[in-house]
Amino acid sequence: MALALRCLRPLPALLHRSSFAMSRGLPQAPRGCPAPLLEGCRQCAQQMLLSRQLATKKAKGKGQSQAKVNISAALVEDIINLEETSEDMQAVIEALKEDFSRNLSVRTSPGALDHITVLTKDGKFPLNQLGQISQKSPQLMIVNMASFPESTAAAAKAIRESGMNLNPEVDGTMIRVPIPKVTREHRESLAKLAKQSTNKSKEALRKVRSKSITQVKKFKNKVSEDTIWLLEKQIQQMADEAATEMDKLLAAKTKELLG
Repeated sequence: MALALRCLRPLPALLHRSSFAMSRGLPQAPRGCPAPLLEGCRQCAQQMLLSRQLATKKAKGKGQSQAKVNISAALVEDIINLEETSEDMQAVIEALKEDFSRNLSVRTSPGALDHITVLTKDGKFPLNQLGQISQKSPQLMIVNMASFPESTAAAAKAIRESGMNLNPEVDGTMIRVPIPKVTREHRESLAKLAKQSTNKSKEALRKVRSKSITQVKKFKNKVSEDTIWLLEKQIQQMADEAATEMDKLLAAKTKELLG
């Protein structure tokens, strides 16, 4: 009898530890998986991690701000390349930065004309490939079209329609480009162009997001709903962060333009 009592004495502690483990939600190998938990197959490990992330996400969504989804790209590389998606979104942001820097400036410089696209009979070309651009004074730039005289009229048209508030004057193969004084109206016009460029960039961003989500949905019959849900949230989160960065760029540029 005494021996039996001594054997039963550790039982409550063991039950307590077992209950504690269950309450902590320790992962269990999926039913039918022949591999031990710590040496499980890659698919099992992936499913357990994604399920844990989903449970955490849903728990925090009840009356609390939701935590950010952060899926390891290596775990889902067979479904989608998240790093490639991130790079595509970043490329859209960089293109917007370049547009702001090159085309939306209060002060016009020769470099601002370099990449104005000229439509010729042979195709589209940057202005600096067709003519020599120089600044004669703070109020005047010259574009020498002697190398491609047949494109002089097209170059003048491209400068006029560039949205930079320029009114070029053609003199033979020379294009004179007076630099207008910076008016409030011109500043406001540039700010509107910055807004339009940002909206176009956001549309490009939405296309990247939609393409990635479409790629994920192709696997809806091959992986769990939880996996699809988490990946869609991850992609949307990446797009939201990129859009926020664009808004910050627009706010800074608008402040610069309006003074």
